[in-house]
Amino acid sequence: MNLAAVRKNHLVTSLGREVLTFGAIGVVATISYVLIYSLLRSSLSATADNLVALAITTLGNTAANRRLTFRVTGRHGLLRDHAAGVLGFLVALAITTAALQVQMILFPGANQVVELIFLVGSNGLATLMRFAILRTAIRRRHQAALARAAALRATELALRANSLSVEIVD
Repeated sequence: MNLAAVRKNHLVTSLGREVLTFGAIGVVATISYVLIYSLLRSSLSATADNLVALAITTLGNTAANRRLTFRVTGRHGLLRDHAAGVLGFLVALAITTAALQVQMILFPGANQVVELIFLVGSNGLATLMRFAILRTAIRRRHQAALARAAALRATELALRANSLSVEIVD
């Protein structure tokens, strides 16, 4: 069996599962975002409502993706993973705020439906960026942990083999 082909197949399968799970969580987060934005829309400006709706949904989105998409549990790396989520939030905020500004220039005085079309569309781009950020941050840490565990196991096996050879020689 070709080990490289097995690894490549695992990576493709793993990435496919991650994309599907991330997408499903993204749909739930987008629906939540639209509901929060719509509830707030009459009280604040579009930009402020966007910021609040994104901030609220980012917390749940990051926690859900950490657990379900990337299968990370426990507290180890929690702060670092949520820091990556904050970076994703800032990128999403920049993209959606820019989209709102473009919408205001192209369609001044447009209603909330037009705002939401621009926001949901720009959130799609932000979601791609968020996936890349979270996957890079969480996978890098996970891969480093796997490498440390493999090195520890290899050292342990080498020490056992060495102690066996010492016993045979004695």
